[in-house]
Amino acid sequence: MRVIAGSARSLPLKTLDTLDTRPTQDRIKETLFNILHTDLPGCLFLDLFAGSGAIGIEALSRGAKKAWFIENNPKATAIIRQNLDFTHLSDKAEVMMSDVIRGLSTLETLKHPVDIIFMDPPYGQDHEKRVLEHLYARIQDGACRYVDSYTRIIVEAALDTNFDYLPQLGFKLDRQKGYKTNQHVFIRMSHP
Repeated sequence: MRVIAGSARSLPLKTLDTLDTRPTQDRIKETLFNILHTDLPGCLFLDLFAGSGAIGIEALSRGAKKAWFIENNPKATAIIRQNLDFTHLSDKAEVMMSDVIRGLSTLETLKHPVDIIFMDPPYGQDHEKRVLEHLYARIQDGACRYVDSYTRIIVEAALDTNFDYLPQLGFKLDRQKGYKTNQHVFIRMSHP
């Protein structure tokens, strides 16, 4: 695995040698970032279920202003830090070793919305739904100011993952990009 473009272009990234993480293939990562390329310069990026940190590091390499990485596996968190040091992007990053919901609660101190939230949770366990339910509840009670109608939420999910519940949570499906075995689902808030 490597950084595809930007300041850290072609630098190799370490990954966790376990089945607990599933790195996004370079071809799929390249397609994703071709879709996002105009949104990246100067953006605030949140990488949930970050694994090796490859997606957030790619965003930083391509001009994101800051990225937060939330990952609960201590070995993966160590690899994210090593990858950030190796790519010279540590000064633009914050790594949180935490359960994603707890990590999101910590970010409620942010005063400005993030531009892109990317999540690649384990497939078939409804983690993405729990994250969206959490965001919806915290937006409703005014605690979450880091998501607004301009924030792009991208979920990497299995092809058969159901997102029919989005309208009930105040979100809408913006776009879907399918691959052989998985998909990227682009989501936004339905209203400000």
